[in-house]
Amino acid sequence: MTIQVGDKIPSVTLAVMGSDGPTTISTDELFSGRKVVLFALPGAYTPTCSASHLPGFVVHSDELLAKGVDRIACLSVNDAFVMDAWGKAHNAEDRVMMLADGSAEFTQAVGLELDLSSRQMGLRSQRYAMVVEDGVVTALEVEGPGEFKVSSAEAVLALLK
Repeated sequence: MTIQVGDKIPSVTLAVMGSDGPTTISTDELFSGRKVVLFALPGAYTPTCSASHLPGFVVHSDELLAKGVDRIACLSVNDAFVMDAWGKAHNAEDRVMMLADGSAEFTQAVGLELDLSSRQMGLRSQRYAMVVEDGVVTALEVEGPGEFKVSSAEAVLALLK
């Protein structure tokens, strides 16, 4: 079942790159007491993700923060090494927290998995954006297959009026 507005974020562990290598962060720690914009995508270095999705949040990060967002986070079913390198390649380091959901635990817990096994990509995340306030989803926009409209940084900015 897909997570809905009003639902609490499930308690799982994600990976991030720390100064000494990969480390973990719980969703409780990530979302507690904060307003977080989380956007997720099928894969680092994939065309739309690299050309538009991540870069849009990097470019508009100051505007998002000015609207009361405490943290912007990008999630993909990739490992922490890939997410770190991809974030650095797009100058996201101080703007967007790069979250690795390597085993798709979070993605499955929120019901937003995408099976791309037929394309040799395995289990991935659907493309979406959500606003989470103190651990509760206050907005959720999930893209249709092959689309990139409602989860863009610009669309999220419009949600945060």
